[in-house]
Amino acid sequence: MDLRKLLEEVKDNNIGVEDALCQLKNLPYEDLGYANIDHHRELRNGYPEVIYCEGKSDEHIIGIIEKMNEKKYNILGTRCRKETFEKIKKIYSNAEYEELSRILKIKNDNIRNKGKGKILIVTGGTSDIAVADEAYYTAEFLGNEVERVYDVGVAGIHRLLNKRHLIQSARVIIAVAGMEGALPSVVGGLVDVPVIAVPTSVGYGANFKGLSALLTMLNSCASGISVVNIDNGFGAGYLASMINKLK
Repeated sequence: MDLRKLLEEVKDNNIGVEDALCQLKNLPYEDLGYANIDHHRELRNGYPEVIYCEGKSDEHIIGIIEKMNEKKYNILGTRCRKETFEKIKKIYSNAEYEELSRILKIKNDNIRNKGKGKILIVTGGTSDIAVADEAYYTAEFLGNEVERVYDVGVAGIHRLLNKRHLIQSARVIIAVAGMEGALPSVVGGLVDVPVIAVPTSVGYGANFKGLSALLTMLNSCASGISVVNIDNGFGAGYLASMINKLK
């Protein structure tokens, strides 16, 4: 709920006090029995609550969306099954789905707080794209200009260096890599902006499902690198958006 807009409506006599109280009665959260929707999230953090769809039933996801849609939130869902989206699409015609990243989007309002610069997402390999796209569509949904440079890993570092003009034009960079996870260190040595490292579970046995990449990134000798959890493209896109909107 946009509290500022509601207060302005009351001030301009477009809505009565009793109607406003009815809209406010479910603040700060709404208990659905199976979920507590945090209606104060946007007021505190700048963005509405995001739905993590994995592990939730279709009925619960649709129920949460129904209540959020009543408030005209922009709704973002991560790790959404395609079958779930198809059910949602029958109810909400403006719902969109990004199949590779499993991102669900329902836009109900214009983003007012736009990013100040460009977020660039780079990947080590093509196998990292699903995680990178989760970051891409998250950052884009939150009101940022986002660009992608994929498959520029350190095994062919000339590919990365050939994109140096793009890398150095970004305000925030998200570096996504599996295997040994060296990409963020290389990128971090080329720029003077924050680099968000995303380890992926891509790799053979000793990669330990992303643990080797995670440890490499945590031990990076390049300064200015932060690290999110394994395969957490959403977390990287969200953090990049917060940085990009700082004055």
